[in-house]
Amino acid sequence: MAGKVGLLCVWMFWGCTVCKSQFYLEKSQSETLEFGSVPAAVYDTHVYHENGAILGILFHMVHAFLFVVQPNPFPQDLVTKIAQETFGTYGSGRIEYHKPENVVLTLQAIYYEIGFIVCASLGVLFVLLMPLVGLCFCMCRCCDNCGGEMHQRQKKNADCRRGCLTTLLFTTSLVISAGVLCAYAANQNISNQLRGVKKLVNSNFRDLKTLVNDTPSQIEYLASQYNTAKNKVLSDLDNIGPLLGKRIHDQLGKEVRPALDGALNMAGAMRETKEALENVSVSLEILQDGTSKLQVNLSNVRNSLSNTLNDPACSAPGVSNTCNAIRNTLGQLAISANFTALPDVNTQLNNVNDVLKTDLSNIVQKGYSTFNNTPGMVKNQTKNVVAGIKGMLDSIGSNITGFSKHLPIQSILSNVTLYINQGQSMIEDYYPLIDDYDFYRWIGCIVVCCMVVLILAFNFLGLLCGSCGYDKHSSPTTRGCVSNTGGNLLMAGVGFSFIFSWLLMLVVCITFTIGGNLQKLVCEPFQSRELFKANYSHTSQVLDTPYLITPYWKNSIPGFLYQNSEIDLTIEKVYSDCKNKKGIYTALQLDNIFNISDFLNTSMYTKDVVDMFDKVNVDLSDITLLDAAGKQNLQSFTNTGIGNIDYPAYLAEVNKGVTKVDLLAFANNLEAQADQLPRGALENALKGHASSIRLIHSQQVVPMEQAMSTLNQSIRLLQRTASDLPNKVTNVISAIDAAQYLITHNASFVVNQETEKYMEVIVGYFKQYIKWVRDSMAMDVAACQPISNFVDVAEMIACTFVIDSVNTFWFGLGCCTIFLIPSIIISVKLAKFYRRMDTEDVYDE
Repeated sequence: MAGKVGLLCVWMFWGCTVCKSQFYLEKSQSETLEFGSVPAAVYDTHVYHENGAILGILFHMVHAFLFVVQPNPFPQDLVTKIAQETFGTYGSGRIEYHKPENVVLTLQAIYYEIGFIVCASLGVLFVLLMPLVGLCFCMCRCCDNCGGEMHQRQKKNADCRRGCLTTLLFTTSLVISAGVLCAYAANQNISNQLRGVKKLVNSNFRDLKTLVNDTPSQIEYLASQYNTAKNKVLSDLDNIGPLLGKRIHDQLGKEVRPALDGALNMAGAMRETKEALENVSVSLEILQDGTSKLQVNLSNVRNSLSNTLNDPACSAPGVSNTCNAIRNTLGQLAISANFTALPDVNTQLNNVNDVLKTDLSNIVQKGYSTFNNTPGMVKNQTKNVVAGIKGMLDSIGSNITGFSKHLPIQSILSNVTLYINQGQSMIEDYYPLIDDYDFYRWIGCIVVCCMVVLILAFNFLGLLCGSCGYDKHSSPTTRGCVSNTGGNLLMAGVGFSFIFSWLLMLVVCITFTIGGNLQKLVCEPFQSRELFKANYSHTSQVLDTPYLITPYWKNSIPGFLYQNSEIDLTIEKVYSDCKNKKGIYTALQLDNIFNISDFLNTSMYTKDVVDMFDKVNVDLSDITLLDAAGKQNLQSFTNTGIGNIDYPAYLAEVNKGVTKVDLLAFANNLEAQADQLPRGALENALKGHASSIRLIHSQQVVPMEQAMSTLNQSIRLLQRTASDLPNKVTNVISAIDAAQYLITHNASFVVNQETEKYMEVIVGYFKQYIKWVRDSMAMDVAACQPISNFVDVAEMIACTFVIDSVNTFWFGLGCCTIFLIPSIIISVKLAKFYRRMDTEDVYDE
């Protein structure tokens, strides 16, 4: 009991070293921490045994025979009721058989044991009858009956009968030999296996010591991993600016960035407006100047071409039509767009230049820079809070590591180790006694086997002497000494068979009844886990039947460990948990002595963390997104007059062509018409005019078209910019004001919200640590596999080493004993053919 308390104290030491949070927050997105694996104890015991091929076959044969004898399933209800009646619920320790329920119970037991009862009854009958039959047989032979008369009648088939009897006796003796070999192998197997029991038991005790000795290092590892969570918390606190500050920055940025982007876009629009106005001014000047020059040049070409067409050569037949056609197209050589009447944009350009004297982009970038410094502001304004939390973590760490030093852990472990050593010494004290009893058992079994071997020796020697000394030409009265000796040996074997057979059967009956029932009621149910499984009519298992051991304990294990038998702690659960390598804390439900959930209580530091974070007060009022100069600059942009430009007039002119006709097409057509004329001066003159028109197009029209394209794009850009410009600027300023109001007046809500999330991340690291400790305590720390190994080793020793061998022993010995009956009958009949007779049949010739 003291050892049990000492082991529990080891766990209480760890339970007091950590604490559990009772302040529940919304699940945070904490980074997953790696605490590593708890150093696992290495256990030496491997509960596995494989029988040799021959012994395995013999064991299977015995199991098959027992199944034939007892095919009924394991009687859970019957065993439970008998156990309760014997020493359980009623506590009398004595069954009152006269009670009706006990009569029924007795009948059920008889029904279940009917196979064993029948076999045992036959064995008892054999034990009682065999000496009586032997006595009667002896007296009968003394009266010259039952084969005792030394006279053999001559028969024609005597040789055939002798050969058959010899073969039958030899076969029977071989079967008996196999049986005695089986019994000897089983007997020797017990001794061989018991020699290895010491190693198994010592290995189990070493595992128990390993369990105890490794527990402190495992607990120390759990405690040391607190630093993993602590270091991660410290890292996050050191980076509170990038972490918490960035979260605040990102949340406020949802409103601030669009506002600043709008102002920055408006600054870009100002620069684009300036460039567009400059392009309009330059293009308009180019077009106005080009229009005047183009109009003069086209007029000159038109007059020159008209003079050429007035030449007398155009009056000639076949030429006049072409000249008239050309003359009709001369009106197309004129300008189409007239830019001289369009107003200039110099006023607007000057106004925009005045607005651009204030660098709005720089002002907006300053707003960006100030806002982007939010993480730095958060870090600077939370220095005291971070320092306080760091100091608190150091205090918690000191308490955890310092508390373990004040516990008498070494003395507790010393006591537990002492109890284990005492238990091992006590068991080792029985080793000599076990060896002595095993030697006596081995001698006794050898003596029993020697009884059978003695009978076999007489049988085989009798067969050998009889067969070798038999002379078929000799008469029964003249048989040789060797043949007569063979017959006498056979009769000696018969005599010893009567003497030993009932003793052999008595040994068989006792070992069969004990070994067979242990196999069916203990070993097979344990191996198939029927001792642990619930039956169909009850929810409890056989070993875990309430009040089975004592009427005062509902469950035996918690009653013994915790003096509270109402706790749902069963033998099956302890065995299964230890078999699955779970920790002893889970297997024995040590939370009934101390609850880890109470010891792993984070409230002692979570509350302090919350209180410290409640002190976080980040003031962002120093952030200025856009100053008054920037806002005034935006307002001035709306008064530059770009909305007063006559955009329809400009667009009307740029949508026209430079000339009424495409001069290249006109020149090509003129040249084609000249080719239709007869070769001469007229043709050359017209082609010269075509070349002049092409030159005008390349030198004047093309540059004007380029200027018109630039003018068109710039006018349209200015038109889009000027469209609803006051409202656009008003919206930008309103967005800036709203974002500024958010930062100045409502940022505290965002700060508190993000601080709470950041706090959840910090606390989440401790929650991960606590969960890892719980899981490690349940599965890894002090894995109680040695306990289940102890049970498995006990089962292996009792069932595999001992009971299987005992059952194989009686199986082989019973086979020998049964076959002694035909051996006796055959030996008596065969001895007549080998022994020298006193008289024989005489036939007259």
